[in-house]
Amino acid sequence: MADATISVRLERLARLTEESVIEDSNLGRRVKKDLRYLSAELYAIRAVLEDADRTPYNDRAVRNWLNRLEQTSYEIDDVLDECKFAARKLQIQGFKHEVRSFVPTCCLCVKKLATSDNIAKKIKGLKERLNVIAKEKDQYGFIANQIVDSRESVRLQSTSLVNVSEIHGREVDKDILVSQLMLSGQEEELGPQVISIVGMAGIGKTTLAQLAYNDDRLRRYFDIRIWICVSETFDPARIAKEIVERVMGKSYLNKLENESVELLIYLKELISGIKFLLVLDDVWTEEYTKWTRLENYLNCGGPGSKILVTTSNEMVAKMIGSTKIYRLGLLSDSDCWLLVKKIALYGKSREECEEVQEIGEQIAKKCKGLPLVAKKNVCPPLFSSYKKLSPELQKCFSFCGIFPLDSKIDVEKLIRMWMALGYLSSTGSTTDLDLKGKEYFNNLRMCFFFQDFEEYGDRVSCKMHHIMHEFAKSLRNTRSETKRSFQTFDPSQVSQAKVYRSLYCQNELPREIFDFVTCIRILSLCECKLQEIPRGIEKLIHLRYLDLSGNVSVAKVPRSLCKLYSLQTLYLSNCGLKEIPRDIGNLIHLRHLHLRSNAYIKELPETICNLHDLRTLDLAYCKRLSRLPKGIERLVNLKDLPNDCTQILYRIPQELEQLTRLQKLTLFHAGRDWSKLGYLKKLDQLSGSLELKISLHDREDVVEARNAELRNKIHIQRLTICFIDAMGRTDEEELLRNEEIEALQPPPNLHYFKICLYKGTQFPGWISSSHNHLRVLRIDECNYISTLPCLGKLPELEKLSVWRMGELKFLGREFLGIGEDMDGSTISLFPKLKKLSFCDCPRWEKWEDITAKEEGTAALSIMPRLVELEIKACGLTQLPRRLLNKASSLEHLTIRDSIHLSKCYGEKKDSCLKSLSHIPHDKMMQETALYGSYDSELPTFYGYV
Repeated sequence: MADATISVRLERLARLTEESVIEDSNLGRRVKKDLRYLSAELYAIRAVLEDADRTPYNDRAVRNWLNRLEQTSYEIDDVLDECKFAARKLQIQGFKHEVRSFVPTCCLCVKKLATSDNIAKKIKGLKERLNVIAKEKDQYGFIANQIVDSRESVRLQSTSLVNVSEIHGREVDKDILVSQLMLSGQEEELGPQVISIVGMAGIGKTTLAQLAYNDDRLRRYFDIRIWICVSETFDPARIAKEIVERVMGKSYLNKLENESVELLIYLKELISGIKFLLVLDDVWTEEYTKWTRLENYLNCGGPGSKILVTTSNEMVAKMIGSTKIYRLGLLSDSDCWLLVKKIALYGKSREECEEVQEIGEQIAKKCKGLPLVAKKNVCPPLFSSYKKLSPELQKCFSFCGIFPLDSKIDVEKLIRMWMALGYLSSTGSTTDLDLKGKEYFNNLRMCFFFQDFEEYGDRVSCKMHHIMHEFAKSLRNTRSETKRSFQTFDPSQVSQAKVYRSLYCQNELPREIFDFVTCIRILSLCECKLQEIPRGIEKLIHLRYLDLSGNVSVAKVPRSLCKLYSLQTLYLSNCGLKEIPRDIGNLIHLRHLHLRSNAYIKELPETICNLHDLRTLDLAYCKRLSRLPKGIERLVNLKDLPNDCTQILYRIPQELEQLTRLQKLTLFHAGRDWSKLGYLKKLDQLSGSLELKISLHDREDVVEARNAELRNKIHIQRLTICFIDAMGRTDEEELLRNEEIEALQPPPNLHYFKICLYKGTQFPGWISSSHNHLRVLRIDECNYISTLPCLGKLPELEKLSVWRMGELKFLGREFLGIGEDMDGSTISLFPKLKKLSFCDCPRWEKWEDITAKEEGTAALSIMPRLVELEIKACGLTQLPRRLLNKASSLEHLTIRDSIHLSKCYGEKKDSCLKSLSHIPHDKMMQETALYGSYDSELPTFYGYV
């Protein structure tokens, strides 16, 4: 396997080297000439890498050549880092040269720096080594700029034949798939329906397709069935040729070819009006034009025709317009044991089988549900999927072997690591790198290289199947430079660490380690139980990524850490830090700084505003942080400023309004002596979640609410507005409340909205309209509201929670949105509501029911998807039975601490529950949870589905 990232790295290095030649005129002529030579040789070598990267897997000579090439490219990068380091050091000491970019700056200073001779010698040495590598490329006969399909198949061609006796655990999958293939489509649909089976390599997609293809039900259902293994380049003409050959035979195909018949046109005539099943196995193409070219000639098939596609790339399934996507899951341990037993115990006696059954079952568990592991045949399909990736994605995937087996991988951190190693090709801007990293990860995700995804707000983690993990490690273990690329650190091998590029440590760190790992770009010391940041860390001048998070005993950041001038990402989350040193401003290349969950930090140094390239400043859960630096407007590239739970960060400088690229600000205090809402006016790129805590005092606050122009923040999806109301109850003050909340109209694309502690007597008009995307609405502690407005016409609302409404007394027809003049047209109210909750509304006594006529009107639909109704600690005397009869999907009814309802359902439960006629009475008692109030004389009932 060739080094898939050489092209990416050399492109970057060649560009930087060329820039230094073009822009700088202060280098010595000899050094400048050497740099020009390096640039030319890099371009010449890059021209043959497409060919070299596809050299057979076991060609050690070429492997070693590529390994030495990558190592040399890293060392060129190291020299450029040394130039940058020397220039930056000189600048900090007072040298008065303006920094334009790190290469021009270092070249400008090279004659005057004490280290210039050493740098020149290193550049000359690299020139000589690269010269040898360039000459060696000729002896391998590589072809320059050869265009080769990166997805050339390395997989054996599949057929429709399958030995059913060797298949276990797919009976249910087969029956579901056969049923989907036999479903009739809509008459207005043109062409065959496409059903795709997707899943990771080796999970059994082809086997499932074979089982369905050979099922007797499908033999009878379809007029003809055709199996085509695509695998190689997706060529519509080749596929048409194979279909004709399968249907008409080889001799007839030869006749057509001799007569120069256009096979695609003939294919159209051949299948016209015929109900066919076409299986396309192992499809990888993402070229829509190629797919549509084939599809256009298949659209004339008879009604009920189907195309069944297997692919390891979910993007392919979506691109071809699949009607159904069947995501194939892993096998159970017992099914894996059946496979292992059939292979390992074939021909053994019963006694011998019983003796090894226990250990055999343990082996089956280690298969982790992957059939081909049990068959000891997992490498070919994994390697096939891997080779179909682009060179950039190959490198990103193989890197993931650095993580411990079965560990959670933080996706954000993974992308930052790729960035630190130069794996992300882009046009050069950091924004492009961030987006490119997300794109790369999503591509790997769609190809099932990752699994077990978990989301925590906007953070995502995942795992790798242990076979994928071992495969990623094996991609590096076959190469001589494994330790140069990455390694999980073993303290007993400290002397070998000098060749590491990445270090992921989970153990106690030897004191002398930083004397050896001088070349690393990534250092993860997350949760290593450090008492302090290790001394000597400033020696790691090439370091771009440093993770010290989770070391709760670390109370201080040493000034020496601020000499890591190449640093791009720094994680200091969840430490015991009390302050950040002023020297943090020296890290001018820092893009991401994470200080989350440092509860003792009270302020940030003004010098942090020197970090002009900073994209992320994570301050969430810094609970004692009380102010931000005044020069924050100098952070012109800042995009993410998460500050959840910074409860006393009341004052954010007005200069915040100049950060027009800001996309994330999660908490904002506004009001007298706090920040002003108007600071948000220009921040229309804000997205994700935003919580507003608004202190309302006078008309000036209303003006600021208008100035904020919240409705223009169209990228925000989750909004919480919490009022801290210091006003009284006069008519004038009530008017101010109404004006304030009307001015706070949210953007139209909200998915989640919460309003709490509002002291007005009525909600604004916008809460009932202009929110066509709202899915969750929470109304909490609005204690002066006596009834709820029309919410039934919110088309996407799925969850409605009404909590702690002390003055809520009546829920009328306006809550549903039923008008007086129903004209007979179909009306759907709360069309997607799934859960409705009322909690702690002690004065709520009446919920107005619909009329008997409305109950019997089919044109009126009310809460058709409601599954769960929850009423806790409310004064409601009875349920609206006619209304709830309309809620035909209701499954769970929970009543707790509600005296009148508990009595009704406790003492007269038969008559009360029978009224909900759409649920059988004998089942209703099992599906209804009834909790008595705190009155010990009332009965308590309990039951769930």
